[in-house]
Amino acid sequence: MLLRRALLGLLMVLSSTVFAQAAADGTKVLRYAFRIAETGFDPAQVSDLYSRTLTAGIFDAPLKYAYLARPYQLKPNTLSAMPEVSADYKTWTLRVKPGIYFADDAAFGGKRRELTAADYAYAIKRHYDPVNKSGNLYVLEAAGIPGLPELRREAMKSGKPFDYERAVEGLTLADRYTLRIRTEAGNPRFLYWLADPMLGAVAREVVEHYGANIMQHPVGTGAWRLGAWRRSSRIVLEKNPGFREVFYDEQPPADADPRLIAEAARLKGKRLPLVDRVEISIIEESQPRWLAFLSGEADMIEEVPADFTAIAMPHNQLAPNLAKRGIRMDRYARADFVSSYFAMENPVVGGFEPAKVALRRAISLAYDNAQEVRLVRRGQAVPAQSMVAPGTAGFDAAFKSEMNEFDRGRAAALLDLYGYVDRDGDGWRDQPDGSPLVIEYATQPDGQSRQLAELWQKSMDALKIRIKFRIAQWPENLKTSRAGKLMMWGVSWNASVPDAEDFLSLGFGPNKGQANHSRFDLPAYNALYLKQQHLPDGPERQQIIGQMQRLMVAYMPLKGHVHRVYTDMTQPWVIGAQRNLFLRDFWQYVDIDTDLLAKANAS
Repeated sequence: MLLRRALLGLLMVLSSTVFAQAAADGTKVLRYAFRIAETGFDPAQVSDLYSRTLTAGIFDAPLKYAYLARPYQLKPNTLSAMPEVSADYKTWTLRVKPGIYFADDAAFGGKRRELTAADYAYAIKRHYDPVNKSGNLYVLEAAGIPGLPELRREAMKSGKPFDYERAVEGLTLADRYTLRIRTEAGNPRFLYWLADPMLGAVAREVVEHYGANIMQHPVGTGAWRLGAWRRSSRIVLEKNPGFREVFYDEQPPADADPRLIAEAARLKGKRLPLVDRVEISIIEESQPRWLAFLSGEADMIEEVPADFTAIAMPHNQLAPNLAKRGIRMDRYARADFVSSYFAMENPVVGGFEPAKVALRRAISLAYDNAQEVRLVRRGQAVPAQSMVAPGTAGFDAAFKSEMNEFDRGRAAALLDLYGYVDRDGDGWRDQPDGSPLVIEYATQPDGQSRQLAELWQKSMDALKIRIKFRIAQWPENLKTSRAGKLMMWGVSWNASVPDAEDFLSLGFGPNKGQANHSRFDLPAYNALYLKQQHLPDGPERQQIIGQMQRLMVAYMPLKGHVHRVYTDMTQPWVIGAQRNLFLRDFWQYVDIDTDLLAKANAS
């Protein structure tokens, strides 16, 4: 308790110094923390949520989501209008608005560099370049852009550099500002991906100038540029001085919180971005992240840590002492899926033979998800019946499955039936061939991960299965997972688009090493995935999604845990903050009330 009070006092002193500096020079700074470190800043190479959030602020995708509109709505970002789409959804014509410029950089030799349609064609091609090892390539491969897969195969086979100069059938530059994308899938939901940071415009000169260091040198046309960076510690984004004229014109729904409606009216017509700088700290542990917000060192906190929900929001209501301070909360269902995957190519837990399927299903049945929700998540989650998350088209609230069942008796019976018994009398189960049965689970060193590891330990001890833990930082586990070198790992998947397809991709065979961490590859599932792509939303597509969910439960490449419920909190001087699940770069729409900040500093 004394240590906690001392830390709180120190944080309050530090925050007072920050307030004084902000008030003195008039600079508006938005400060908060990520709970997981970034991996870099290149749209073609990053795939984790936090790095994608950063790239969304620096690089402009062609489309974007209206910040406050509900239901979610797409609108032009760098385009002069919404894309022109053919009746079969196979041809997409993008017309870039003239007069948009990249941030100044040495790569441009002192000249202003205008955004053109060729920059979007280049950004797409970069995902096919084997050098970049894109974790998002599966999206474009699923769309089927003629000519690009062939270029990729040639580069991989020959070992020569990817041929960016060669024209391809799927990407046509009609003029300086017009790009036509031809796809073979005819997927009406391809439109969503045109708002994703993976398609942020990248200048070829910048990539060639920085070469292998491009992950450290992001240069885009977005509202922000990288000001300072200490890897896995601190990221500073500065307002891009060359950012085009964009003004706040967001319309909240009529039934929105009156405060939000009033703040939107107050901000209307102001030039974006509204603050001068965004400072992001990497704080993996829950306690210092919460105390930083509580002391005022942070202007907001994303996802109030589960350990502190009882004091911050008892019974899911803002605590009276926080409400008295003017702190605000925004509680919402996250469109995500938290799971533990089994590596399907691993000799211990992988494979499609009945014994291996029985092992995975037994492990899943032996894990008590209710305890996770109650003890680790503190009630801030709901059980996951499948990989499809709430808040996305295709989610079926009536779908129930074995994925979340807890039955250790049934689990033990399955293992006994398929020969996973104690053969040497040491008290632990062995494999059917008599070799030791040992599960290796990858995890991280933070507090919540340790609690989840304890639940896994108890569950496997009860089943008499040995389990050991491979502990590493999250970016390292991600890299190792993509290489197919982990047996099991607990990982979450956040929706990039408001549709089930983003989650269905977790089991699509060709996505191995990308979205498909388990490397599940079942022909029947793959065929259904391709079939649903062509269909509009409706009963037929929903039926196929249901079949895919049942296949994933039957073979259990993923043990589903929960869909999380998040609560964000903001200080009273933060204006206009509202969670948009699919717009990563919310910073440009948020302002700081310097008068309230000065009063907080004075008190």
